[in-house]
Amino acid sequence: MAATVRLPAVAGRFYPDEPDVLRAEVNSYLDTTRQHTSALGCIVPHAGYIYSGHVAGAVYSELQIPARCIVICPNHTGRGQALSIMSSGEWETPLGRISIDSKLAGSLKQKFPMLTEDTEAHRTEHAVEVQLPFSQVFKQDFTFVPIVLGTRKCEILEALGLAIDEVLAQQSDPVLIISSSDMNHYENDRLTRIKDHKAIDQVLALNPRGLFDVVTQEEISKCGFGPSVAMLAATKQLGAKHAELIKYATSGDVSGDRDMVVGYAGIVIR
Repeated sequence: MAATVRLPAVAGRFYPDEPDVLRAEVNSYLDTTRQHTSALGCIVPHAGYIYSGHVAGAVYSELQIPARCIVICPNHTGRGQALSIMSSGEWETPLGRISIDSKLAGSLKQKFPMLTEDTEAHRTEHAVEVQLPFSQVFKQDFTFVPIVLGTRKCEILEALGLAIDEVLAQQSDPVLIISSSDMNHYENDRLTRIKDHKAIDQVLALNPRGLFDVVTQEEISKCGFGPSVAMLAATKQLGAKHAELIKYATSGDVSGDRDMVVGYAGIVIR
């Protein structure tokens, strides 16, 4: 039986659909003077490249992309299950196809049975897809596990993170956990920066519960806070010692509109 191929849903809208143009655009966001070093996890924005590509590129410029990755994103579409995973098949971008790491996905499902095999949540969701061309530019021969989260329950998010930790602790090779997330949405630039840095402070403190609390109590519309809580819970257990804010910006830096913006933070955890 032929493997499932998840076709690109936002090529030509969030990023170019022509391979050469896409590769050139990704390269334009990368800083070739930076030294690539290994990391346990990262937070990377997922807006259209014109708005957040420069922040994403700053993060990927710092990273040594391993052969295996987990990419966790929020559910923007409302489709599918609350904790959705794909454990087989391939994802296609204009730069080629990437295989899902079936062995790693299977271990995650076994350790955390709440993860549900589900293609519907992934079908038109953009937030994993936009990360892949950056990784492809650096490394063609990697595999990954896509996870889409539609829950806001802290206990579940932390439990998922602990399950990821237990699985990765048994691996003989490194696995990068990518949390695909934008920051505060659709408030003015000044207020967005204030709110976002409250959330960023909790990430830099490696505090998953603190991140959850500040986002919910301060009404910070950080769409990917669930993936970030899970990623922080996992990396903290894996021995994370330091988190670094690589770059912060808002959409207003590109559009010039400061009245209604979206924030973007790029953070690396080592």
